[in-house]
Amino acid sequence: MSSADSKDRLWDNSAYRNLSWFKQDKVSSAKVLVAGCGALGNEVLKNLALFGVGNITIVDFDRVDMSNLTRSVLFSAQDAEQKLYKVEAAAKSIKRINSNVKILPITGDIACDVGLGLIRSMDAVIGCFDNRYARYCLNRLCMRAGVPWIDGGILGLEGTVRVFAPHKNCYACNLGSEGLKELSGRLSCSDIIRFNEENGRVPTTPVIASIIGAVQAQEALKLIHREEMENGELSSLCGKIFYYEGQHLTSRIANFEAYDDDCPVHETWSPVTLTKADSNTSVGEAIDLIAAELQCPDITIRLTDFGFVDFAEDKLSGEKIEIMLPSHKLAGMTEQLKAQNRTPETLFKHEIRNIDRNFKYKHLTLKQIGFAIQDVLHISSPGADYYVQLNDKCCFA
Repeated sequence: MSSADSKDRLWDNSAYRNLSWFKQDKVSSAKVLVAGCGALGNEVLKNLALFGVGNITIVDFDRVDMSNLTRSVLFSAQDAEQKLYKVEAAAKSIKRINSNVKILPITGDIACDVGLGLIRSMDAVIGCFDNRYARYCLNRLCMRAGVPWIDGGILGLEGTVRVFAPHKNCYACNLGSEGLKELSGRLSCSDIIRFNEENGRVPTTPVIASIIGAVQAQEALKLIHREEMENGELSSLCGKIFYYEGQHLTSRIANFEAYDDDCPVHETWSPVTLTKADSNTSVGEAIDLIAAELQCPDITIRLTDFGFVDFAEDKLSGEKIEIMLPSHKLAGMTEQLKAQNRTPETLFKHEIRNIDRNFKYKHLTLKQIGFAIQDVLHISSPGADYYVQLNDKCCFA
């Protein structure tokens, strides 16, 4: 037997069989999504691979930067020189750690590039972000999908871990007025690192990332072992906060729970039915298919979290400019607008939020309108609302 085969069989033979609660079959078949692939995400992914979690989805839109290398165990100097996307570099390293793991890398933004149907298929979701806006978006997705998620945060020698779950604890409900103000501010990990280094500050250390990432991975293992949690063998951090401070070596767990029944962010989209349409289906065909499947001839597709911008008008000249993009993709036009001495702020944008049979651009696909692979569509008809999942295939490799 080769050393590679011997290594792979470590997980098949339950490397952690001496842990009374650990069930290798549950872990090897589990699906976990990790959103954010910086220092914290690196540690979480490394730990999930070592535990033998069978299916891991990684989401991040950044590329590897040299500044990542002092805190990110899965990245190399070659990755930074080649400007690899973080999800690509991380997937490559995870396979070296444990080739049994199946990985789905998504180069994109958790706010708009991850379908709700994919979230619904997860046993646990882990957020490794540096900003509140990303946490807010992930919380909204997980609440709609009915899936618990684990939040981690690090700065300097301090770190926290929290668990949010539908009907129990909601990130949005825990935000105060100051927190809501910060939702509009979003910088990438590399931007924040460069900003802090220019001002003589280092934002975090590999030690704190290792500690907080380990706790997050441990909480994910607990969520995978739901029966063991229910019978009291394991306890979750749901409704609590784990705080670690390394400068004076202190840690504590405190209650941290808020769930306002009137909060619109944690509404659950249920029940969800599957349609024959996928993200590459044209809008016109999708409307016909879904209307037939629901037996409702008059339906409207609600663009709940974004709009479709077909054109804009220059505020000064009144010139009409064709856009034909979902609102969350307008940032990609920045350079084009600069060349025209314009910015998104100098334009009046015509934004469509509801799509029905009168929609002028029925030849466009659902993906072109702004829906992600395996997204869930909010469908309205006279007297009822429905939630319909697109029939895309996601392949773990």
